[in-house]
Amino acid sequence: MSESTQASPATAPTQRKRWLLIVVGAFAALGIAYGAYWALALRQVQSTDDAYVNGNVVQITPQISGTVVAIGADDTQFVTAGRTLVQLDQADAKVALDQADAQLAKTVREVRSLFATSAQLQATVAMRLSDLAKANEDLARRERLASSGAVSGEERQHARDAANSARAALLAAQQELEANRARVDRTTVDNHPDVRNAAARVRDAYLTYSRTALPAPVSGFVAKRAVQLGQRVAPGAPLMAIVPLDQVWVDANFKEPQLAGMRVGQPVKLTADLYGGKVVYHGNVAGFGAGTGSAFALLPAQNATGNWIKIVQRVPVRIALDAPELAAHPLQIGLSMQVEVDTHERSGDRLPLVQSAPTYATDVFHSQDQLANERVRAIIAANEPGAARVVRSEGSGPGAVSNGLAGTGSVKPAVAVGGNMM
Repeated sequence: MSESTQASPATAPTQRKRWLLIVVGAFAALGIAYGAYWALALRQVQSTDDAYVNGNVVQITPQISGTVVAIGADDTQFVTAGRTLVQLDQADAKVALDQADAQLAKTVREVRSLFATSAQLQATVAMRLSDLAKANEDLARRERLASSGAVSGEERQHARDAANSARAALLAAQQELEANRARVDRTTVDNHPDVRNAAARVRDAYLTYSRTALPAPVSGFVAKRAVQLGQRVAPGAPLMAIVPLDQVWVDANFKEPQLAGMRVGQPVKLTADLYGGKVVYHGNVAGFGAGTGSAFALLPAQNATGNWIKIVQRVPVRIALDAPELAAHPLQIGLSMQVEVDTHERSGDRLPLVQSAPTYATDVFHSQDQLANERVRAIIAANEPGAARVVRSEGSGPGAVSNGLAGTGSVKPAVAVGGNMM
């Protein structure tokens, strides 16, 4: 037997031991590396798959009762802010508006007559003063002649009665003037209480008329349309909803032990089941829920009926998404998300007292008050002095001012801006 064949059985265990040590060392190195990575990075990351897209669901509800005569949008359609979604019958509101316009015009003319009456009564007082002065002069003349016997006692008494009568007439005229002044003192036609009251009724009637058209308060997608043609709707009844998908956020429900290191503003990475891991969203922690989900449930688990089982609670955490990423890959309400929050930065309070101004607003309804005020001013101007010349110069077109009504036949609800009036 050769020398080489005798050495090979001795070297085989040595080689196996060497490879075993290499494998064990590799696994140990991997374990140490993963432990270090977990201690430095993964330990600071909190993740959950109990997260869903949430957003605003803007309900479209009427402010007045009426019958639906037109519907301007349907489910899944995108509408812009201001577009008319539902049109109610305008007949009753139009009659009430015409009545309010006519009453305002009548009130303006009545107040104008009050101012004119004040001037007339002032002239009457001046005339009564002149009559009293004349009566006093006649009485004084007769008093001087009475001593010589040139004037009888009867004529002298008549002069005294005439002076007293003129004085009483003057007092009555002055009181009547004061009574009329009390109704117009320190006012003009525009700000007289009667005119303001009638103007308020015009504004109320105009707002009711304009509310027969229901606009979209925001731009978004139509959802949950329940209204039908011919339906009689009441104030507050939900007709449809608008969902602005450019304003969505994510509500991630983390377990209690995961919340200790979370702070507002921490960075977040998210993936949606819709797009998979190839699309990664970035955001930040915007705030924490005021209680656990079960605390706001209709029948919370921690009740006094005895059927209580201790479970780990979850608290909703709101996560704001990056707007450009959301625009590039839009999300819909209710979609599932995977969330990872980096909790390395833990400065600040866990529940900061952050107070900010409301970020949701719409100017769709602002023009209604402005148009109502313009309508009131037009009616008042049409019934003030010189209005007859204005009527003749304006002609008889649909926008003309006539009989104190500022184009009542052509008024359109202010909410028609941004959409087609139906």
